[in-house]
Amino acid sequence: MNENILKIDTVDLQDDKLVIIDQTKLPNETVILKLTDQRDIWHAIKTLQIRGAPAIGVAAAIGIYLAAKEIDTDDFNVFKTEFAKAKKYLASSRPTAVNLFWALDRMESVICEKPIAVIKELLRLEAIKIREEDIAASYKIGEYGLSLLHDGDGILTHCNAGQLATVRYGTALAPIHVGRERGMNFKVYTDETRPLLQGIRLSAYELVADGVDTTVICDNMASQVMKNGWIQAVITGADRIASNGDACNKIGTSGVAILAKYYKIPFYIAAPTSTIDMKVSRGEDITIEQRDPDEITKLWYEKCMAPEGAKVYNPAFDFVDNELITAIITEKGIIYPPFEKNLKEIMGE
Repeated sequence: MNENILKIDTVDLQDDKLVIIDQTKLPNETVILKLTDQRDIWHAIKTLQIRGAPAIGVAAAIGIYLAAKEIDTDDFNVFKTEFAKAKKYLASSRPTAVNLFWALDRMESVICEKPIAVIKELLRLEAIKIREEDIAASYKIGEYGLSLLHDGDGILTHCNAGQLATVRYGTALAPIHVGRERGMNFKVYTDETRPLLQGIRLSAYELVADGVDTTVICDNMASQVMKNGWIQAVITGADRIASNGDACNKIGTSGVAILAKYYKIPFYIAAPTSTIDMKVSRGEDITIEQRDPDEITKLWYEKCMAPEGAKVYNPAFDFVDNELITAIITEKGIIYPPFEKNLKEIMGE
């Protein structure tokens, strides 16, 4: 249980295999998967064996390289057609996290009319570059986020936006992990996070492994810990940030942001700029993934806990209105309101 998960990269390319930690087995088992087949990679993303927007992007980049590697042709046009099919297939695994599509588009952008062997090598190098950039971005997010915190602060987080959501360090939890490297201590309260309990299973797991004072609370306890005066900052990740600053994250994040506003606690979103989607103007325009009702009624119980005939509404995400966000922490710096103007500036538009 207390194995330091931070010593294992969440996503890697080893011997032309996508290597990931199977997050559906955590915290009780640490299972490493080595995947090459596209159906297995698609399944890993769909079923959240690999999850977290940045980690999904890196996995998609490696996955599409592995798909391209198996295309057996010397004809450039045939190669492009088969690549497009593989890209469409991987893109269909999950609809909300923009990093998935960003990574696939970026991989496609390196394809040029050269010998197929050269193109495949370019794709391999680009996948490695995307992975390395994710590590660097997470560390910078940690440094910028740490500048907003004080040693001993109580911090509330929702879902998992730690190392398990990236290659290393994380986004929302990166300031805590970087702070720990520098001898700082925080008291972290992590919501269990319905419906997949990614707060209690994943965030608490990696925080405890890093020696962080960690308390798990149910999602409906956030108001009480804030009222008690135990929280000095809220930091969550995001799966997609609209051009106006609305931030889509795991279901329940919106409620946490509303509570933070009421209790006058700063609410921060931490995410790489690859999570910012300037093509989406507001949160309402983001496609929200609907998940299996059994995740709520059956997954965590020996028997179904809902009466027969009861309906289940199980969206994976909601979005935080930009007016509730104190700042967005990225690898390029901390973005403050007005978000519409300042996001354009940091994205070079």
